[in-house]
Amino acid sequence: MRPRKTIFIAAILVGWVFTTYLIFLRNFKDSTPQKNSEVLQKVRLLEQNIQIEEDNREKLYREVIRILQKEEKVTSSEPLPTLANEVEVDDVLSKVAESPPRPEAEIILSKFQQKYINDDINSPVIPVLVFACNRLSVNRCLDDLIKYRPRADQFPIIVSQDCDHEPTRNLILSYKENLTLIRQPDQSDITVLPKEKKYKGYYKISRHYGWALKTVFKEGFESVIIVEDDLSVAPDFFEYFLGTYPILKKDRSLWCISAWNDNGKDGLIDNAASELLYRSDFFPGLGWMMTKELWEELAPKWPKAFWDDWIRQPEQRKERACIRPELPRTRTFGKIGVSNGLFFDKHLKYIKLSEEFTGFTKMNLTYLQKSIYDNMFLNTVYQSPIVTLDELKRGQVVPKDSIRITYLTKEQYKRATKSLGLMDDFKSGVPRTAYHGVVSFFYNGQRVYLAPNTNWKGYDLTWS
Repeated sequence: MRPRKTIFIAAILVGWVFTTYLIFLRNFKDSTPQKNSEVLQKVRLLEQNIQIEEDNREKLYREVIRILQKEEKVTSSEPLPTLANEVEVDDVLSKVAESPPRPEAEIILSKFQQKYINDDINSPVIPVLVFACNRLSVNRCLDDLIKYRPRADQFPIIVSQDCDHEPTRNLILSYKENLTLIRQPDQSDITVLPKEKKYKGYYKISRHYGWALKTVFKEGFESVIIVEDDLSVAPDFFEYFLGTYPILKKDRSLWCISAWNDNGKDGLIDNAASELLYRSDFFPGLGWMMTKELWEELAPKWPKAFWDDWIRQPEQRKERACIRPELPRTRTFGKIGVSNGLFFDKHLKYIKLSEEFTGFTKMNLTYLQKSIYDNMFLNTVYQSPIVTLDELKRGQVVPKDSIRITYLTKEQYKRATKSLGLMDDFKSGVPRTAYHGVVSFFYNGQRVYLAPNTNWKGYDLTWS
């Protein structure tokens, strides 16, 4: 029986070698016509596949040796039927054979083994996850990220591409070792109701976000910075997220850090206050950081479409806030896209990107903790003298540290915002940038708070 078993094991090992050869042929079957950059990507993926096969063969070999050694011991004391050992070998082989192959993106990202710099929990590795599709202008976003990032090992750039658009893919691959490309594998069509056909793009975006976030967080990162392919970033973009990371991890009433200010137009912001940060009940997005804990909370119920509106609903927000800056650290240049340039010509193209570097990691940002911030902010707001919208517009306000305009109804709020050039819409009843219903902005060199009455009872969903 022993010679038969030896031949059987040898045949198995030969089979593994043959399988590796077939994998080699499969990976190179269609690669020769493609450009050098994509060939190199396939070579790297093939090398990782071969390494996995090598590891599996070695595990199999060790397991077979262990079984044979076990058989020697058993035979010398209490003989058992040889068939039992052959069945055990078959069980081991079947388990190895049934193991599903690792997804391509998971293999690519497995190179990121370091989660902290020098094992220091205060220096986390925070990947920048760039969502791309078919915009060749993604190079503007990538150039900024590479130019301003302080350390490539602390901020690895991972570009997740949907759409399978080859020119965009080749452009991304041209950055070589400066970034890592993963590709959304599900390019199938999405079936929607006839009345929602024009929104199909939003379904694909939500599918892409869900897949990419799941794939990246699976590698064990504590947090991720999310960037769309149509964003420019400020010189202190990474410094901003490094400085605010500790408070995001510590304060459970926070759920994101955003680099965006919806009302960040020149004339509505204090250009001399680059260090000024706020808490906001409104989820801004457009360059934001989330934690692994938040993803684990949201992943099981991730929506099929309109993920950003969904995340702003009370069931997801749970009265948590985001941190956002006075001066935007991101700016969008994407007029053309799924949203068809919604708000772009009227608001977004006027957003002013911060040009100064602010050392947020050297600042004391504990004032942003809810236990400190709420009393400080609300006292400042409601101790500010009240003026009317007309007085402010006519320049009849005596300059003070801050002033307040009161609104009681949705109509009053929208009249004021339209008149002053602020964004006037609501999401789940929350005005853009608002905290406790208060919208802070700058006007004619004056800090202004557009605020509800002191007896404010909360956001009204019917205002959306």
